[in-house]
Amino acid sequence: MTTTAPVAKSPEAGPPAPRHPSRAALRSTAVIAVVVLALFFLPPPDGVDPRGMHMLAIFVGTVLGLILQPLPSAPVALIGLTAAMVTGAMDPGTEALQGFSNSTVWLIVAAFFIADGFLVTGLGRRIALLFITRLGRSSVGLSYGLALTDLVLAPATPSNTARNGGVVYPIISSLSRVQGSTPDDDASRKRLGAYLALTSVQVNVVTSAMFLTAMAGNPVAQSIAAKAGVEVTWGGWALAALVPGLASLALVPWLMAKVYGPTLRETPDAPAEARAELARLGGTSRREVVMIAVFGLLLVLWCLGAEIGFSATAAAFLGVSLLLVTGVLSWKQLAANSSAWQTLVFFAVLVGMADQLAQLGVVDWVGASVSGAVGGLGWVTALVALALVYFYVHYLFASNTAQVVAMYGVFLGAAVAAGAPALLAALVLGFVGNLFGGISHYASGPAGVVFGSGYVTSKEWFRVGFVMGLALLLVWGVLGSVWWKVLGLW
Repeated sequence: MTTTAPVAKSPEAGPPAPRHPSRAALRSTAVIAVVVLALFFLPPPDGVDPRGMHMLAIFVGTVLGLILQPLPSAPVALIGLTAAMVTGAMDPGTEALQGFSNSTVWLIVAAFFIADGFLVTGLGRRIALLFITRLGRSSVGLSYGLALTDLVLAPATPSNTARNGGVVYPIISSLSRVQGSTPDDDASRKRLGAYLALTSVQVNVVTSAMFLTAMAGNPVAQSIAAKAGVEVTWGGWALAALVPGLASLALVPWLMAKVYGPTLRETPDAPAEARAELARLGGTSRREVVMIAVFGLLLVLWCLGAEIGFSATAAAFLGVSLLLVTGVLSWKQLAANSSAWQTLVFFAVLVGMADQLAQLGVVDWVGASVSGAVGGLGWVTALVALALVYFYVHYLFASNTAQVVAMYGVFLGAAVAAGAPALLAALVLGFVGNLFGGISHYASGPAGVVFGSGYVTSKEWFRVGFVMGLALLLVWGVLGSVWWKVLGLW
């Protein structure tokens, strides 16, 4: 591969021209401003602190900013935090920075660093290649191999975007191009790449739903549930998701081959190519062995943490420390992980805002309003209705976590008020908070990665995403309900 030396800029060229906001960004900003102002001056309902509507207006504006994206997520969150402090909705000394002391937020950040270990050691790629040597003789087999890779990495990778974009998608791109499938034209992309890429997103939403630490929003949901008096453990979440999750993973590649199948059905050369790549990688390195050991220790601590009194956050930081001490990771790599630090800012601000809304009585008021909407229904009907609304409203969101922060607590409160078993409701809404991540090309980070590749058109995505969303809802709703009955959750 040839490289071109950078062209030196002449002194007369001066600094780069400033980047001006696009018309779309300006329109989005105007919409956000109108909504914020409309809510800001509403009189507070009974039981809500006078600052409550101010906080609600700023929170809604921040969530709209995350949906419309006039700026990236972290700047939107910082601007919302600034507005809350300037208007007095949050006291700078005692309230505004409370989210930065939240242990759940730091669990997410630590787990981002752990995910780095799979990338820098090459262990994630090795795992994928091993599966391909066994299952890669057909396009569907390749997809199952990649699904197993995602499943193995999921418990220790809270960034579903890193898992898909950093490990799975690069392998998809390589495999597809070797088989003559590129995004350049319809015939080429449909040969293999489009199927593997879009299937990887549908698989990713399932693996994200299966583990508390497989998607950044899941620990946030756990934290919100805890504030409502519902304890959701890592092991409890994984056990409840086990049967519907494995059934979904068995279904997705096969069903995707029916509704969005590739024109290339057989890939007899893929296992040999994977073996050749494994040969180039050589034997398992010391760093990979350490990564496997740390990963195993984390799984044990996360599974047994509630029984032995070891917090999930402490376990995650123990894992990071071990990776640093053994040289698998360096501080320079941690410092350079912009996704982790942006996530810290983004989550800390939103979690702090959500806590403030609860303190000011807004969450109780909204929850009572939602409960009224499903009042008179049996708890089963109410929970199903709430889960469906929670799922399909995601067409308005561009982030799983943004919706979890904005709506999970309200919907959980409404379900419990309708008589649903609290733990069941917390888990069902937690699972749904992952399963909607593939319904549109902007629904989640992995969706953005794959759509940006050019393999899948937006029209195809909406059609296939709708079908797959229905299929996953049926699996988790029907088979899941039977399994949860066996577990005694209802």
